[in-house]
Amino acid sequence: MVPTKKDRFLTSLLNYLPHHLLSGVMYRLARSEWPPLKKLMIEEAANRFKIDIFEAKNPHLDSYPSFNAFFTRALKPEARPISKKPDVIVSPVDGKTSQAGKIHQGRLIQAKGHDFSLDELLAGDTKLANDFQDGSFATIYLSPRDYHRIHMPYQGTLREMHFVPGKLFSVSEATTQLVPRLFARNERVINVFNTDFGPLAVIFVGAIFVGSMETVWHGEIRGPSSDPTLWRYQGKQAVTLEKGEEMGRFNMGSTVILLLPPGVSDWEPALRPGVAVRMGQRIGRIRPVPAENT
Repeated sequence: MVPTKKDRFLTSLLNYLPHHLLSGVMYRLARSEWPPLKKLMIEEAANRFKIDIFEAKNPHLDSYPSFNAFFTRALKPEARPISKKPDVIVSPVDGKTSQAGKIHQGRLIQAKGHDFSLDELLAGDTKLANDFQDGSFATIYLSPRDYHRIHMPYQGTLREMHFVPGKLFSVSEATTQLVPRLFARNERVINVFNTDFGPLAVIFVGAIFVGSMETVWHGEIRGPSSDPTLWRYQGKQAVTLEKGEEMGRFNMGSTVILLLPPGVSDWEPALRPGVAVRMGQRIGRIRPVPAENT
């Protein structure tokens, strides 16, 4: 898509809006259990975004205690089958592919004419960035109509989690084309796992009106507004998640970025910008280990 004059105006306006204040207001509204408000918000979202409520474990709109409970609803297991093939990487979310490819000279493509550095995305953690130099990445955007739980793309054991404070620009298709280094500037949660092919990073990128992000092992993630916060997981704290298991959720829409180390994976040819994906769908495969390395 080509950004319109309206897109450019709204994106310029974002530079002056109080991102965190607005997201804080949305946080409270989305959790309100006042019947008239939550009913209005749920019905408006369901109708406006044409949400298929019959995919949900709970298809009854009026039974959700708040808008956020509806927005982060669970789906029926059969609604999103998970590929069980051991060499398959699956999409962690429902959404639309923003970009996918190789990390070239320490940089990732954001949109046509825009890229950003791996080191900046990982909050200056050079050691962690070295794990993914010349590796591959995939960026998937979740719109308000999408399912908002995040699942493991491949089985792994949690190693560390970083909360990186930042801006909360919109992550829409238009703003990714208009805001330089968007994903390296927005608030984000970097989750790093050990797998049988090496490290895997699953990064939750926050956005305006994303009231919060959370994981199944930590709950809602908060940290100082000035510096990144790091949690390391060892022993019993090092949670192991199977492919397709839930790992977290966005409380409103945003973006997930996957990072894989060099030489271990190939993305599906169909994983191109603008292509829709569903959680559990095959998006890549792990390359066989050469015989001399086994």
